[in-house]
Amino acid sequence: MVWGCLGDKSAPNCNLDQRSLTCVIIAATLHLSFTELFDFHGVWMTHLVTDNWENIQNFRARPDDILIASYPKAGNTWFSYILDLLYFGQTSPERQTSVPLYARVPFLEVHIPSLQPGSRPPPIVKGTELVDKLPTSPRIIKTHLPVQFVPKSFWEQNCKIVYVARNAKDSVVSYFHFERMTVINPEPGDWSSYLQRFLEGKVVFGSWYDHVNDWWEKKQSYPNLHYVFYEEMIEDTGQDLDKLCCFLGLSPSAEEKEEILRKVQFDEMKKNNMVNFSTFRAMDFKRSTFMRKGKVGDWKNYFTVAQSEQFDEDYKNKMKNSTLQFRTEVESKRQPTGLNNEANTEVPETAVL
Repeated sequence: MVWGCLGDKSAPNCNLDQRSLTCVIIAATLHLSFTELFDFHGVWMTHLVTDNWENIQNFRARPDDILIASYPKAGNTWFSYILDLLYFGQTSPERQTSVPLYARVPFLEVHIPSLQPGSRPPPIVKGTELVDKLPTSPRIIKTHLPVQFVPKSFWEQNCKIVYVARNAKDSVVSYFHFERMTVINPEPGDWSSYLQRFLEGKVVFGSWYDHVNDWWEKKQSYPNLHYVFYEEMIEDTGQDLDKLCCFLGLSPSAEEKEEILRKVQFDEMKKNNMVNFSTFRAMDFKRSTFMRKGKVGDWKNYFTVAQSEQFDEDYKNKMKNSTLQFRTEVESKRQPTGLNNEANTEVPETAVL
């Protein structure tokens, strides 16, 4: 099984009690240098991405491939699940309960040791190879690469690309918690120092500002790029699902759409072991869950007033020439089917950054 090597709990000799030990094994196998940040052609990266660089850049995309791109923790998993349901929820329903989402929608640039029991030393699992082994068509692929690093074959084949963008304040909070619980990224340190590094772009995959703006600029010249705002999807999931289907040329029935909207609720995804990454043993769920809150505005629970003011001033300077506008609060119009799992007791004012 391709997904078994990445930590499926159904694999031989694998159980939840092994997770902490697995984290230690991964860290020891990779060595500290693998997770240390360094400047890679102007973008901060780790060797877990760059050591497979030649294969990534030479990746051969197919015309019907669909790439889901985003900055980390912007909703890529959410959209991966939506697209997988749109294309294969009806035709291959057995995959939904037997194959983890990270195997159905591989991470193109992943490059980590196999966790298959008995492999010593463990072979390296490469995202490019996982994509090539996909039995489905179209192939749905995820990436966090800045636009300038995307393999040229995606552009040459005129592939459809969905880019998901999330406001900077919620992005940094979510990324901070992710780096606390994963062993394949550098330790984040304390919140204050991490926030400063985020502002400087010294996190894996580099500057949020460059990432969202460069992809936005690409959209202006590449018609097959659908740029989606996480906050809009939260606000009205059904409406944005219709827009996504229009872009993809899909026409699901009303019943199929309602079923998808039900399955992609945050609470449903968080308890779905084929979606919530609980079978992916490169994460320490004792520190945090991979799917934490899935809401807009959680940043207010972490930013001090001074930090928020500093962030806003820095944001204003870096985004002064951009036409992008992000909201840091929204009202969910479809609370039963949206990703925000906390009931609104009042209508919040919309804040724009």
